[in-house]
Amino acid sequence: MKRILFIQLCILLLAATSCTKGFFDQVPDDRLTLEQTFLNRATTEQYLAGVYGYIRREVDHNGANTPWEGLSDDMDVTYNDYPTYAMNLGNWDINRGDYNFWGHYYQGIRSAAVFLKYVDLNKDMTADEITKYKAEARVLRAWFYFCLMRQYGPVIIMPDEPMQPDATIDQLSMPRNSYDECVAYVAQQIDQALPDLPAQASNVRDWGRINKGMAIGMKSRLLLYAASPLFNGNAAYANFKNLDGKLLINQQYDQNKWKIAADAAKELIDLGLYSLYVKKDGQGKVDAYASLKGMFLNDWNSEVILANGRHTDMQPIDRSGTPRSLGGWSSWGPTQMLVDEFFMANGRAITDPQSGYTETGFTNQETSYFAAGTYNMYVGREPRFYVAISFDQSKWINSDKNPKPLVIEHYSGGNSGLGTSRNYSRTGYVNRKLVHPNTTLNPDRFAIRMEVLIRYGEILLNYVEALNEYDPGNPDILKYLNMIRERAGINLYGTAVSEIAPPASQELMRAAIRKERRVELAFENFRFFDTRRWKIAEQVEGGAFWGMNVEGRNKTEFAQRKVFETRVWRDRQYLWNITQSELNRNKNLVGNPGW
Repeated sequence: MKRILFIQLCILLLAATSCTKGFFDQVPDDRLTLEQTFLNRATTEQYLAGVYGYIRREVDHNGANTPWEGLSDDMDVTYNDYPTYAMNLGNWDINRGDYNFWGHYYQGIRSAAVFLKYVDLNKDMTADEITKYKAEARVLRAWFYFCLMRQYGPVIIMPDEPMQPDATIDQLSMPRNSYDECVAYVAQQIDQALPDLPAQASNVRDWGRINKGMAIGMKSRLLLYAASPLFNGNAAYANFKNLDGKLLINQQYDQNKWKIAADAAKELIDLGLYSLYVKKDGQGKVDAYASLKGMFLNDWNSEVILANGRHTDMQPIDRSGTPRSLGGWSSWGPTQMLVDEFFMANGRAITDPQSGYTETGFTNQETSYFAAGTYNMYVGREPRFYVAISFDQSKWINSDKNPKPLVIEHYSGGNSGLGTSRNYSRTGYVNRKLVHPNTTLNPDRFAIRMEVLIRYGEILLNYVEALNEYDPGNPDILKYLNMIRERAGINLYGTAVSEIAPPASQELMRAAIRKERRVELAFENFRFFDTRRWKIAEQVEGGAFWGMNVEGRNKTEFAQRKVFETRVWRDRQYLWNITQSELNRNKNLVGNPGW
């Protein structure tokens, strides 16, 4: 509890500074009062804390909070009264307002612009303090733009001078900038801020404040997305134009964008401030399971680059991932397609004849991960699988109320399976990756920790993906990809006897990197955006979605693949719908293709 983070102030401030106000509302909304706000150190810092508060939490896939996992091919959210359920079945048109964060982020952008305009009035702070605060606000504004761009594509870059409340309709009616213009502006804002940001926080209180690593991490993700097929020479968007005919997605593929993305990731690697989180056992050997689990449970460890410190909102993860018999909901169900992506303990894919994988029979073996009688599909898998997935006959991570761990039963009538309650997984699996082992329910006792937004593992994967696209065969690709695999406790790519032959072409390496990324970053809100930026969503996000036979009345009947849902995919879903109400308010705003 000594780690009192600056960002934790934000939730308190948001209670007074509601994000539900109009597009250009400001607090205070009187010009004189606004100027007076920035004359005082305390109110100036409170205003900046309010800008931080526009960083959205993305830990709740239930209801109307965050859709990314529930709309991806990695996970199903059980409940049919939640928006993602209907949207996956095709009930999604231009007027659907669920998960539309257009107004939210533009409010954050305006708040940052107001801060940048008025903070120089402050006489209580030193010039260096003001310069640093302005750099923080500039990077926050860049982050809000990126969050809009990953959802909607090209957006409107607002004037640096904030619009006044009495602005006319004509002044507010601005067209969209091209995607490349948006990327250039956001990258420039980050680069402008970098010289004025510290490399690291100087004290515990500042751990949540923007620093160099956070800013470069944002730029790495921005530039990786910009280099990807959805935005880099996508012929499907040849007619995506403003009303004046301005093309919004460049039609010329530019391989150099991959180099720029790789350079940004390498810049962060070369800072030398971050490393993969590794925990060792009593004999000094890497404990892959403890390392992979612990990176999300130990605040500000060596792998964390950007995090949201408002601890109290992590409850949805624990409640949705905890077995029903322990008071949880068991309602976030990983798909069979994701389960099949995890490697075997020897680092080989389950499709590799040398992997040892089988779907025949049940094991007599008992381990710390599962009970005797477990389906062989789940035996001998890599540590990341056991960190991420609760499967039938797996052992629960918390034995606080039991002399030994609960053995989870996902079959019909089992302790977390189909029954009289609506709380069960339709896939036969439940996400456990981010669940804290110290959380218990009935009564509720939620373990506090922060939400990790950018971590070093992502940056390594960003780097190798971009490097493979512009310089295939570069030795850094295997070097950094193997760092991910080594921490995961699986065999490396290489020529040694214990190693696996490296992918032999750029195409095979691309597939290997994408597979590693899917497994390593599972349930961290990446898959939804990755399938879109790679332009493969049309292949993986429609049609039959598979799980296990949750209607089976015992573990034997359960142990067969079964379609739990048939999803509808339309190519317009590559970019989010801008609602008709937003289009009506801005006569120069064009909607996204197909909506």
